[in-house]
Amino acid sequence: MRVFKPTYKDRLGQKRELKKWWIELQDHLQITRRFPGFSDKAQSEALGRQIERLVACRIAGQEPGPELSRWLEQVPLKLRVRLANIGLLDRTRAAAGKPLSEHLADFEQSLLGKGSTGKYARQTASQIKRLFDLCRFTTWTDIVASRLQRALTEFRQSKNLSAQTFNFYLKATKQFCRWMVQDRRASESPLQHLTGLNVRTDRRHDRRALEPDEIRRLLEAARAAGGRFGMSGYERAMLYRLAVETGLRRNELRSLTVVSFDLDKCTVTVEAAYSKHRREDVLPLRPDTATELREFLKGKLPSVRVFSVGDKTSKMIQADLETADIPYVDESGRYADFHSLRHTTGSWLAANGVHPSVAQAIMRHSDINLTMSRYTHLFRGQESEAVAKLPDLSLPSEQKAAAVRSGTDGCNLDTPGPQDKNLASHLAFQDAQQCNSVHRPAQVIPTGAIKNAILNGRCGIRTHDHLIKSQMLYQLS
Repeated sequence: MRVFKPTYKDRLGQKRELKKWWIELQDHLQITRRFPGFSDKAQSEALGRQIERLVACRIAGQEPGPELSRWLEQVPLKLRVRLANIGLLDRTRAAAGKPLSEHLADFEQSLLGKGSTGKYARQTASQIKRLFDLCRFTTWTDIVASRLQRALTEFRQSKNLSAQTFNFYLKATKQFCRWMVQDRRASESPLQHLTGLNVRTDRRHDRRALEPDEIRRLLEAARAAGGRFGMSGYERAMLYRLAVETGLRRNELRSLTVVSFDLDKCTVTVEAAYSKHRREDVLPLRPDTATELREFLKGKLPSVRVFSVGDKTSKMIQADLETADIPYVDESGRYADFHSLRHTTGSWLAANGVHPSVAQAIMRHSDINLTMSRYTHLFRGQESEAVAKLPDLSLPSEQKAAAVRSGTDGCNLDTPGPQDKNLASHLAFQDAQQCNSVHRPAQVIPTGAIKNAILNGRCGIRTHDHLIKSQMLYQLS
């Protein structure tokens, strides 16, 4: 490498030097190249050394390291383009200096290429562009994590956005930065360390699961209400029923055609293009639902969409809920919108003792925690039933029961309490079970005083014949 100042002759023929230093070196093809440097010689030498490191990586067939990659992101676009033209730099890295709007357009196309819907790709790119406009980022090197986080926080406060919406914006922007790294347009993501907010502290639209009787009333009300939102009452009732029994989402239900159903095998198939996780899903149907669908699909062409579902499904189900006299928002502030039908599916599966792995497969979740936490709700009375199944602590311990049987720890004969009565009843049941197990005949002992003592909870009877005692308790219990 050689650093020098070129000379030239002015109009008067006098020899002069340029203000900037120039760098001369050989590239990976042993071709001598010259690059303009800076007015400072030390800075020009540093630039030359970096180019030499790039040449060495190219000769060795290696990718530039992290330090060299960060330097490449900072160099002027003109120099980056020239390095790409002579083969020292990949074309995608050379494009890193172009406007962010162009990168966003490429990112949107990559989402479509991966199978994302057009609506999702447009919405994601729009969220990222809005953030970049707020921060006034124009190129990749303008992106600073602290500025973006501050702008997003101010945007949330001004628009009263929820924590979940805040996370959507941040997630989309971090996804774009990761794509820049994966596409070798950048060395690392400047937003990698940013984390979202805790959505549990700011819930705005929690959903609830509907009771079985509420679903029945909803189906009856939909049939009776007639046409609404471009769908007949019978069609809406069939849509709600299928949504609850399969857990299908709105767009998945919208995509179903007649050939999606195999009513002989009682299954419905969602094509991979319409499934959220982009895989073909085959879900079981109840036999009675398959019979109902056979009548519903009669006379329809195989390629015809089964349901004419619009975009206002929440308003549609809200109207049918009002007809059925079911609150759209309950006393806890939870909503019963169209997606709550999917929550109902998960909750019904859990309430009926379905294994969590089976419920996860039906709900088609990649994480079982999502199935068990977000999509599983408690119904009225479940907590009371669960508590009732706990052990009865009013019964005596095994040590206490053994002591009473042996007569070494009698109950209070003067003032028997409820615990003494429970003890008598419990011992009578246990002794009766023991008696039945050895097939001993019952013996009736009509002793009035002893009988009254036992019925009143006075179980301090002392006898060496435990058979007589147990038979007496068995007969009087």
